[in-house]
Amino acid sequence: MSASLVLIPLMAVLAPLVSRGLGRWVRIPVVVFELVLGIIVGPSVLGWAQPAEFVHTLSQFGLAMLFFIAGTEIELSALRGRSGRGAIWGWLISLAAGVALGFIVSPGQGAIIIGVALASTALGTLLPILRDTGELATPFGRAVGALGAVGEFGPLVAISVFLGSRSPGAATIVLAVFVLIAAGAIWYALSGPRGALHRFVNATLHTSGQFAVRIVLLLLAALVALSIFLDIDMLLGAFAAGIVWRLLIRDADPHDREEVESKIEAVGFGFLVPVFFIYTGVTFDLRSLIASPLLLVMVVVTLLVLLVVRGLPSLLAAPEGSSRRDRIAVGLMGATGLPIIVAVTAIGVDKGILSTAAAAVLVGAGMLSVLLFPLIAMSVRGEQVPTSASADDQA
Repeated sequence: MSASLVLIPLMAVLAPLVSRGLGRWVRIPVVVFELVLGIIVGPSVLGWAQPAEFVHTLSQFGLAMLFFIAGTEIELSALRGRSGRGAIWGWLISLAAGVALGFIVSPGQGAIIIGVALASTALGTLLPILRDTGELATPFGRAVGALGAVGEFGPLVAISVFLGSRSPGAATIVLAVFVLIAAGAIWYALSGPRGALHRFVNATLHTSGQFAVRIVLLLLAALVALSIFLDIDMLLGAFAAGIVWRLLIRDADPHDREEVESKIEAVGFGFLVPVFFIYTGVTFDLRSLIASPLLLVMVVVTLLVLLVVRGLPSLLAAPEGSSRRDRIAVGLMGATGLPIIVAVTAIGVDKGILSTAAAAVLVGAGMLSVLLFPLIAMSVRGEQVPTSASADDQA
């Protein structure tokens, strides 16, 4: 474990350096290098870093923080516009197609796992790319954000209902209880007094108090713990915590809000999130894939299936008047998936529903989608001048 504790931070430092060094020729998301470097130092290649319980726990905090940040980036207004409606219908089509395909490969709960994996979109992975390219506020960025919001929230609900220890009926009731509690928190965030909170946040921004960061960690821990207590997926709690925090802080002074966001991103993208992606690489079973040419072929086939099952329905979220290039880019971004794939396949392996080889194929395809699809999407889209969201998307 001691080697992993040193190597993982080292890989976290090397990843952005390599990404920046290659950025003059080709723009590749830093998460790709985190995954690849994890594989290189892991048991499948050099064997320098080994899976360890402590690092696994830390990586789960990273996964939760990834979904928390995704929740803070959700533009609820985007879900009410044309892109939002298209994203919802597109996800339902993806889920139905994914589950139908899953029943051919693995009838029963295995089909649900495959369907959920194929219907996911890695919002947490795409947000840094959109932010770094100045696309978050553009119609394209809002469309991708809507796709990611539905493509992460929808699978989390499906996991909680169909893959928990309870029957779907009982799980739905428990999920409704969680929704009511989360809705109460959101109602308080929308209507409760926030002046004292904002003043205290401002007063501790540059002191050892750091109240904003502490309350974020408390909110995240509380809703994740509630999720675990109710036996629903913890990522649903992390996602809801992000939404609640965004609403709590939305009326704060813009400068204070930006400072708080930078601190949260520092904790997330500077520490916890890289641990998750690097550890995913460390634990990735590359040897099994290399040992079986058929499995390697299946990874490529699954990648193409992702493009069809998730990418094509994602076109419904493309902003009105989008060019052919933009539509292709939206489809590619919608088909980019990894965190949900990692989470749902881990559940499948733990429950004995999915074999480790099948999980490796799905995760391998997810890793390739993160490696290739955003890169191709942004290349196809080309250099853009950021513009405000269209009126139609705001309608």
